[in-house]
Amino acid sequence: MDKLVAVIRREYLERVRSKWFVIATLFGPLFFGVLMVVPSLLAARERGNARGGDVVILDASASDLGDRLATQLAGGVAGSSTRPQVRTLDADELAPAESLATRQVVTDALKGYLVLDSATVATGAARYAGSNTTAIFDMQRLESALQRELLGLRIEKSGVDPEVGRALAATRASIATERLSSRGRGGSGQVNFIVGFAVAMLLYLVTFIYGLNVLRGVLEEKQTRVAEVVIASIPANRLLWGKVIGVGGVGLTQMVLWLGMSFVLWQLRSPLLSRFGVDAAPFAMPDVGAGSVALLLAFFLLGFTLYAGLFAAAGASVSSEQEAQQAQMPVVLLLVSSIVFAQNILMQPDGMMARVFSMMPHSAPIIMPLRMTVSPVPTQELVIALLSVALGAAASVWVAGRIYRVGLLMYGKRPSLRELLRWVRAR
Repeated sequence: MDKLVAVIRREYLERVRSKWFVIATLFGPLFFGVLMVVPSLLAARERGNARGGDVVILDASASDLGDRLATQLAGGVAGSSTRPQVRTLDADELAPAESLATRQVVTDALKGYLVLDSATVATGAARYAGSNTTAIFDMQRLESALQRELLGLRIEKSGVDPEVGRALAATRASIATERLSSRGRGGSGQVNFIVGFAVAMLLYLVTFIYGLNVLRGVLEEKQTRVAEVVIASIPANRLLWGKVIGVGGVGLTQMVLWLGMSFVLWQLRSPLLSRFGVDAAPFAMPDVGAGSVALLLAFFLLGFTLYAGLFAAAGASVSSEQEAQQAQMPVVLLLVSSIVFAQNILMQPDGMMARVFSMMPHSAPIIMPLRMTVSPVPTQELVIALLSVALGAAASVWVAGRIYRVGLLMYGKRPSLRELLRWVRAR
């Protein structure tokens, strides 16, 4: 037992004390902190610097639709306080006006122009040309404002009082989602969606990064012949367990530090944005109980053990970096297959795909925590998933131990699949 503890301590301290661990631990939360703050600041700056005069409305609709739309867009498409220009035209003046506006866009005197004609009033069809057509938010806002003013215009033409028409056209519906579970109210559904995806990605990244660390550690010991000395004093299976537990502890430490630092940065987000005059969208983080945290840790530890065993077996079966690149691909693809369907599962967390992937050994460590975060999961499915991952981890470590004890001292040609099976069956 003392030798196992010594291996665990060595694997843990060797990585925790490295400068790269410190850099990665600090950089991760800072990177996500930048993502929390900078986009809001840039959006506010863009709104402040935009000019409504950059967009021109060419109105040949024979109505006041252009003026109404300009008033609706007061501040311009990008949020300026300047009212967009409106050029009221006859039908025969529209083509020359478009040619002029096109030249102004090409010479960067205008951002773009919107064409309103008789077809716009009749069918709602309008045309926009400009340099910012790829700005999805601008185009959506423009289309939404045009739809509101067309509706208001048609309501008024039907004989309704103009003020009433404007009020009716301005009516907007919104649905605030809130998750309910057996523990009560659980916060915004959209927030749960975001947090669920973040949890899945965090588990995936930590498992991937530190699983590869196990492979690299095994390969390095083989190449430097350290394994020959270590195997003489400690059984191969115990050495494997020491590596898995030690490196897994490093991954767990980094994950806890990332979560703690990210939570602190999230709390500082609103005060920091307010200093720049930007209002942060308020929403509460989901309510996660101690039981859920324990389950998340269980899935991470079991999942990491499963993949660390496979990576260790891959490392023990090769003798060079080039061979390691090839040997790790099946394990990497198995891990990647658990995250590629995350978005689909988030859309339907109780669908058949989500239920199947959350109970398969290779994907349950990623998919089940994701489901737990966004939707209540039946107890029997949680039990099945835990048993599935536990059995998968036990099988992985057993097979890895068999390959590890033979492959650690094997050099030269990479073994074939048949030879690996012979190593596993060997007494």
